Order: sequence, then structure tokens, then C-alpha cells
Amino acid sequence: MIPVGTQIPAPATLRAKRLQLHTQDQAVVIMRTDCHVCRSEGLAARSQVLVSSNGRQVQATLFQIEGDSLLAIDQIALTETAWQILRIEEGAAVTVTHAPSLESLASVRRRIYGSRLDAHALGSIVKDVAARRYTDVHLAAFLTASAALPLDEQETTDLTSAMVDVGERLRWDSPIVVDKHCIGGLPGNRTTPIVVAIVAAHGLVIPKTSSRAITSPAGTVDAMETLAPVDLDIATLRNVVEAEGGCVAWGGAMHLSPADDIFVRIERELDVDTEGQLIASVLSKKIAAGSTHVVIDIPVGPTAKVRSEAAARHLAERISAVAARFDLSATCLLTDGSQPVGRGIGPALEALDVLAVLRDAPDAPDDLRRRAAALAGAALEIGGKAARGEGSAAALDTIADGRAWKKFQAICEAQGGMRTPPKASCVHPLIAPRAGRIVSINNRKLSRLAKLAGAPEAKAAGVFMHVYLGQEIDQGQVMLDIHAESAGELAYALEYARRSPDIIEVELSS
Repeated sequence: MIPVGTQIPAPATLRAKRLQLHTQDQAVVIMRTDCHVCRSEGLAARSQVLVSSNGRQVQATLFQIEGDSLLAIDQIALTETAWQILRIEEGAAVTVTHAPSLESLASVRRRIYGSRLDAHALGSIVKDVAARRYTDVHLAAFLTASAALPLDEQETTDLTSAMVDVGERLRWDSPIVVDKHCIGGLPGNRTTPIVVAIVAAHGLVIPKTSSRAITSPAGTVDAMETLAPVDLDIATLRNVVEAEGGCVAWGGAMHLSPADDIFVRIERELDVDTEGQLIASVLSKKIAAGSTHVVIDIPVGPTAKVRSEAAARHLAERISAVAARFDLSATCLLTDGSQPVGRGIGPALEALDVLAVLRDAPDAPDDLRRRAAALAGAALEIGGKAARGEGSAAALDTIADGRAWKKFQAICEAQGGMRTPPKASCVHPLIAPRAGRIVSINNRKLSRLAKLAGAPEAKAAGVFMHVYLGQEIDQGQVMLDIHAESAGELAYALEYARRSPDIIEVELSS
């Protein structure tokens, strides 16, 4: 026992060093093996530590180095995630201790062994996830346990509620607030900016918050960012929506359902995308954004995320049932997911398709125009701006008469000014090996090809399609162009295309 009156020394401090190392959502710190704090605390590599400075804390994974080439003995290096959470300056004093034990991990272990979790257990897990207290191992364990024994409807509802509760929540002075979402898995399906412009042009409120790409060649925000600023704070977003009725902004900047972005990153690495997690992911962001009605695009196809019509209908039923528990009305549309939408795959190329449709250009991709009109039309019918069955035609009229283009320009200006999408410096065609008919286009491999070309980090990179399913082509005809911002990325993409002849399959005509 410590004698009464004994003065307990304050924890030793270390000097913070910004490492400028990006680790996505993982907070990592680096210390020397001979550091006095490591020795006194008994810290070893991969220990979970609590780093504190000026009243702020971050839980991080510890890595260790030997020698003094990177750090002085009284220094600690922080990755960008840890640095941004603490918001400190170079050389700031920090303390490091063992991280507290996480009680919510007991619930994760129960789920691994087949037990259902109640609202309190799921709420505790999500709070710890949002606070970045879970390592990737912990996250993977929870997501895998939720896949092996799929979340039931009550668990999905409770998880959705917990994900909403840990973030910001928007509210709007309007009885109807519409939103739109696509389940994903279909390259080039960049309907959102078009839908927002059409719906807002009719006087409805549509505060669209979207995500950046995780493993796809472009998310809505990646494409929109080539046309206007998207990193809006809540005050700016409110001003844009109050002025123009709609926006297309990055949800991550406003901390709407912040646990979702963390879950999604791990799901993509595991290639696990279970129904319950998907529903909670989609609906938590719509509820947090203040939506009352949402139109959901469910593409169905052999290389889409949802492979059969039966699976799509089941998913639509579950989405609608869970949404109803939050007084959110969900309208699900089953759409063609057999091939890419539009011509561009990648941020700038998809943005150019969007502009072509909004400007009603003669060469605008008709599949993108009609798909966006169908989704916007459903929203117009919901909002009372079109009679039942007439929404799609009304949406097409809004494009044709220029109202959608005018509204989109106004939204871009309100978000900070319209931009011109960049163009790639390296473009190379992929030609048909034989004459015949296009019988298969592999969505997943096309996405991979666009990513190897540099998308979405390189905004101008991606793939530009020249063909579609069922088209008759000649030998040597260009099927697609690969766009890259560097010769090295172009070379990687070309090598992948060479090794993957089934990206686009051509069958000899009879």
C-alpha cells in the first residue's frame, strides 16, 4: 500500500512529432523501445495506449523502433489520424498510458459464440467504434460475427439507432425531405447530382450527403468534387440548402453516422457486405441527414452487388421495414445492373457524363439520363410534384427545358463555385480482339481496371466506355479508353487488361 500523504508523481510527458503518415482511420503512435515511458508502463509493440494532451485523448496502437534515427528518447511520433484527433502542435507535451479495457468487447465475444445483442450492447460497441477505440482486429471480429449469424430485424434496427446517436443529426423546417441512395456495385452510376438538380428545381428539399470511394473507382463525392467544393460544414450546408433546396456534400465533414465509415472500410477489406450492416449503413445516414423519404436504387446483375431479383426484393422489404421504425419512408427501385451506366468510370469522367446529361447535350449517355429520371421521378411523385406514374416524364422535361442545369449551376456556386473537371495526360485504347457481339461486361473487373489507372485519388483517371452489351463490333474497334495521370499507372492498368480478357467478352457472330 502507498502510505497516506505520499505524493504520486505526475505521468511523464513526451514531445509530439508529426509523422505525416496516413493510416486511414487507424490511430498509430511510434515510440522507442528504450523510452522511459515504455519501460515504466510496460508497453510493447501493438499495445493499445491512451495518448493525452490539452484535455483531448486518442486511443492508438503502439509501434516501436530501435535507435535514434527517427526519434529522440523523449519523443513520440503520431500518424495523421492521431494528430488530427488531438489537434496539437509540433513538440507539444503528451502523456501516454495503457488504454482502459473495453467492456463492449464482451458483447463482441458473445456475438462470436452465437448470442443476439440488445440495444444497450450494440450502442456500447458503436460508441467505442466511433471513438476509434477498436483496432482493426476488433472491428473485423464484430463484422465477421454479424455475418456468420446475420443480424435479425431487431438487431438491425438497434444498430441503425446506435449509429445515428453517435453522430450529428440535421433537422429541416419542411414536412417532406427527400433523399436518394444507390446500393452500389455498378461503375459509372453517377445519378445523384442529376437527381438532386431535378428534385431541387421542383422546390423540394434534398440535402444529399454522400461518401467518398472506399474501394470503388469513384464515389459520388469524388465525382462531385471535380465540379464544386464538397467539404461543407453544417452551417454552410444549411445555407446552401436554404438558398437552393439541395446540395451534394461529403457526409464525413459533418460527422453524420461516423461509425459507418469505419465499418465500411473493414467490410471492403474483408469483402463482407451483409444485409443487416448494409441496411444500418444506408439508413443511419439518411436518418441523420433529416430525411423523411428516401428513394433507393438497387442494381441487379451477375457482377453487381445484388445478383438476383429475388435477393433484391428481399433486401427492399427489409430496408422498408427497418426504415418504417424510424418514420422514414423508403421507396426501392430494382434497376438493371448488367453493365456500367454512362460512359465514364472515375471521378472526372463520371462528372463529364453528369454535365452532358444536365446540359441535355446530343451525345449525352441516354442510359444515365433515363436512370436518373426514373429515380428523380419517384422523388417527384413522393413530394407531390408529379402524378403517380408521371414522375419520370416530368424529370426528363426538367432536363430538356434547362431547369435542372440552371439549378445545378446554382447549387455549385452556393457550395463555393463551379469547377472544370481535369483531363488525363495519358490515354490508351483497348481494342476488340475479334469481330462479334458484346455478350458480357464484368463490372467488378472494370472497376479494378479504373482503380489501377489511378482512380479515385487521381481525379482524371479511369475508363471511358465505347461499347455496350449486345453491340456488334469489328475486330480492332476501340472498346474502351484507359485514362491515367502518369505513365506508370497506365502501364499497371494495361497489364491488368492484358491478363483479364473477360473484362469485355466478344462472341463471334453466327
